[in-house]
Amino acid sequence: MTDNHAPGDLVLENFLPYRLSILTNRISQTLAGIYQERFGISIPEWRVMAILGRHSPLSSNLIAERGRMDKAKVSRAVSRLLDAGLITRETDPRDNRLLILKLSTRGKRIYAKITPMALAWESDLMSGLDDEDRAAMDRILNKLSERVEEMREQDA
Repeated sequence: MTDNHAPGDLVLENFLPYRLSILTNRISQTLAGIYQERFGISIPEWRVMAILGRHSPLSSNLIAERGRMDKAKVSRAVSRLLDAGLITRETDPRDNRLLILKLSTRGKRIYAKITPMALAWESDLMSGLDDEDRAAMDRILNKLSERVEEMREQDA
């Protein structure tokens, strides 16, 4: 069967945003299975924990901003993490309207277990690429990120 298409047609399987989305979803689903099975947490919950593990303490808004995550998704993840005792919440002493979040002792223990697993998984994924491929991918991702930001600014 031949895949006939006219020049200028959108061939979804070749469309970069589609390809990146499919790859990202596959990676996230694979990691989500690991995080859910071993620790009972979802990808958004892990992202919140990872951000707090590196930049704690933060408000939910700053977590959403740093993680480029939807605020509602962050809010749900924060609620589940609070219920599970993996993060704590305190009132910001400088602004009583603001709640600051950080990993609890239990959250720090889980973070310390997941981090090496995530890095090992990434290393295994990247093992099919040589140093030149990795450097090229890094440059390309950086250039695409910069270009998206330029385009966003143009549209604003």
